[in-house]
Formats: sequence, C-alpha cells, structure tokens
Amino acid sequence: MYDPFQDPDLPNVWPCSIRGINDLPDRNKEAVYRTLLPPWMAERFNVDPRDLTINGVRAVHIRCPRGSRAVEIELRYPPDAEDPIGYLQMVDTFNGQIQVLMVILNDPDSPRFDIDRDENGNPTYFGTVSRNIPAEIAAMKAGLAPGQVRAGLRGFRHTVPVFERFIRHMHHDIFFIEPLAYHNAIAFERYGFNYTRGLKTMQWIDREFRPGGELHAKLDGSTPFRHPDAWRTVRGRSWAIHDGILGYPFQGFQMYKRIGRHAGISTFPDAVW
Repeated sequence: MYDPFQDPDLPNVWPCSIRGINDLPDRNKEAVYRTLLPPWMAERFNVDPRDLTINGVRAVHIRCPRGSRAVEIELRYPPDAEDPIGYLQMVDTFNGQIQVLMVILNDPDSPRFDIDRDENGNPTYFGTVSRNIPAEIAAMKAGLAPGQVRAGLRGFRHTVPVFERFIRHMHHDIFFIEPLAYHNAIAFERYGFNYTRGLKTMQWIDREFRPGGELHAKLDGSTPFRHPDAWRTVRGRSWAIHDGILGYPFQGFQMYKRIGRHAGISTFPDAVW
C-alpha cells in the first residue's frame, strides 16, 4: 500500500512552519501536503494519492504560494463538483504554532441546502452577514447543523490521527483550532481537544440551557430555531445560538489538541447529537 510518508520527494527534515513548507521547491511542498489526504478519503473516492487525481483528472488542489504563511487544500468529487468534499485551511500563528482555521467534510451524495447564499444570491458567510431562513429551516429539518450545506462525511475521527502525524513531522506537539459554531466545539471536545479560550463560557451555556436557566427560558418557540426542546441536543442548541439566543455571535473561542492525548473535556456531559 502506498505510504505518502515514504515519498522520495519529502524533505529529510520538515520545516516547522507553513511558511517554511511553502518556500520549498514545488515537488517537495506538494509531497508534504499530500500526506494530509486521509487514506479513507482516497479509497472511498478513488483518489490516486500519488498525483491527487480521479481517473486522471486533478481533484485535489493546494494553494500554498511561496512567502505565504497559509495553505488551503480542497478535494472535489467529481473534480468539477460545485462544493469540495474536503477542505482544510491552516496558518502559522504569531508565536510559531499551527492553527486550523477551517475544516469541512461534505457528503457529495447528500442533498444541498443553499444556506451559504441569501435569497438574492449573495454569500451569507455562514450566516454572519445575512441569512437564508427558508434554506436554514430545511437544513435543520434534514438533521444538519448551522453552516452545513450538505450532510457531513462522519470521518473527522479518522482524520485527526492523519493530521497529528503531519504536525509531529513538523516538530510540534500541539496545534490549535477555532470552532466556528457550538456544535463544532462539542465535536472537538469528543476528539480530545481542550480550550485556550471559551471553557467557562461553554460551561455557562450548558448550565443556562438547562431547565431554569436563562437560555432555556428563551426557547419559547418564537422562531423555528427556538423549539422548547432544543436544549436537549447539540444541534438544537447550536441552531438556537446561530439564531442569536446568546445576544451576541458565537466568536472568540479557541481550542488545542496535544498530539496523542485526549483532554477529557466535556461541557455537555449527557449530550445527544
């Protein structure tokens, strides 16, 4: 079986920064970034991990210009699909750490919900600039969480070890990630992440969503996203938060993962998804 970590184009010693990788010769930096393609994705979608093609057509695109401290990687299936089935964006932090800004896993066979475009066709930027309420209601009823245009691939658990191996080769023992929504934070907890910012707020959210709490009282059915039973599930809470029940956006959270360690954090102990 092909092992991208045995590729002869890999440098003997990896740079410890995204900037350092981006400044490598093209064949070397692509060999480094090829190691981020999870084997389960390559197998499921028939991606050739050697040249990142599907049936000879390039399907994985890597944006990593020389001099940049960021990289974007996306996989499209089929190669001309409207949405990527996998997307990763990460950067160097100011103190030399690695931070994931966004990771997306979309099921290409699931229905699409246009929550990313408002009714005039303008981008909603995950509902932060505008919203497509009918599309959001349909997505919620279909079991999706805020920000999802399609159902997920349910493969993040098998992707974290691949990313940890990548980070270890960069001579780091920790990396950071920013959850863009409440359900993301809960999912990252389950995969072993801890908080650098936001733990007390997450604990407050759990407490106040429970009967007798401030947020529970606001689940009054005044919008489709504030059903009285929404507090019982991760998705229900996340939609209510997306709908503005906190009174402010879900922002300012940062989490980290130590390589090979599970932090054991759970701010919604009896959660169901």
